[in-house]
Amino acid sequence: MAGTKKPVSVLVVIHDPHTNILLLERAAHPGYWQSVTGSLEDGETPLDAALREAEEETGILCAPAQLSDWRLSNRFEIFAEWRDRYPVGVTHNVEHVFSLCVPAATAAITAPGEHRAWRWLPWRDAAAACFSWSNRDAILMLGLEKLDRPTS
Repeated sequence: MAGTKKPVSVLVVIHDPHTNILLLERAAHPGYWQSVTGSLEDGETPLDAALREAEEETGILCAPAQLSDWRLSNRFEIFAEWRDRYPVGVTHNVEHVFSLCVPAATAAITAPGEHRAWRWLPWRDAAAACFSWSNRDAILMLGLEKLDRPTS
């Protein structure tokens, strides 16, 4: 039976002021580390989904103004093992990228059915730990942007 999941999602890279990255380990796939991700629900904008997913997956509640909308989207092939969640014939997803800066060492409260663990890592280590190329690239972009910013 085909699923009804929309092939439009968000990626929310949660980081602290020192560019440490919060990663979540998928419950069904131990060793698969990622940032907050999730598909849009009916009537949601990418911003709405990013706010909802950040709270659902980490317990971190934020206001819309706290999220940075990168105005960047990635198109990628959906892993074959997850295609049954989508309507028949859907093979690709469009992901909208956001980031959220939170205080250092902010604790996460994960959704047990989705994630089994969380950890903070320096950005280079976090990028290397991600199974998703789009997540890795977003973390690298965030870290390199931090390096390029002049210190005050």
